[in-house]
Amino acid sequence: MTAVPVTEGPLRRLGLALADGWTVARRDLIHWANQPMTVVFGVLFPVMITLAFGYLFGGAVDVPAGADYFAFLMPGMYGMTMLFGLGSTMVAVATDASRGVTDRFRSLPMAPSAVLVGRAVADLLHSVLVLAGMLACGLAVGWRPATLSGALGAAGLLLLLRFALLWAGIYLGLVTRDPGAVTAVQTLEFPIGFLSNAFVAPSTMPGWLGAVAEWNPLSSTVAAARELFGNPGWGGDSWIARNAVPMAVVWPLVITAVFFVLAVRRHQRLDR
Repeated sequence: MTAVPVTEGPLRRLGLALADGWTVARRDLIHWANQPMTVVFGVLFPVMITLAFGYLFGGAVDVPAGADYFAFLMPGMYGMTMLFGLGSTMVAVATDASRGVTDRFRSLPMAPSAVLVGRAVADLLHSVLVLAGMLACGLAVGWRPATLSGALGAAGLLLLLRFALLWAGIYLGLVTRDPGAVTAVQTLEFPIGFLSNAFVAPSTMPGWLGAVAEWNPLSSTVAAARELFGNPGWGGDSWIARNAVPMAVVWPLVITAVFFVLAVRRHQRLDR
């Protein structure tokens, strides 16, 4: 008699891949549990930036007429916090690659996607914690959303942007493979964040610069968050300003589609 080999169906392979991905994600969660100050600093840093903007610069910033400054500021800071996570993802990925951890994972009998999926899951969970800390900070300084459903929708759009930037960070971390080189990219987070509607109305900028700011994916997410939170915003007559909510979905999906493919291909060619 000849033994018939057992073949795994697509659902079985998907289940094994997800299990491998969760194993890799648990590795990062265990690291954070053993080094809690990393998580604490990740939560406190955007809170300190928020308090600095709110109490040091708030009186010098013009906001929409009749608006409370913190009601205007907080959605912008929530968006900036999602952007700040780009650098932390790059550092983690580049560190693992430079130390040979990524190559070790690739040599193990595990799903090839597990390393990338595990990193994305772990960083997204961390981002949920950071966003929760920022929401608590907003409530502490007097910020309030208009409705619970709107707040949940806005939080979902913010995390969707973070998920998209995760894949950008994973790809850039695999490309650099040098934690020191990540600093150069991290310095771009603030210019990208400031070149948006998070703090300044694009209409006050020179024409071409204002157009760039309006089409910044961060601007769509911040404008959509302000709308769903029921907080004041800049408004605007341009197409991109009037369609902030749908574009806050489209932009992250496009970014994810592009950088997911690039990250997978880069991961497959690390030894070339």
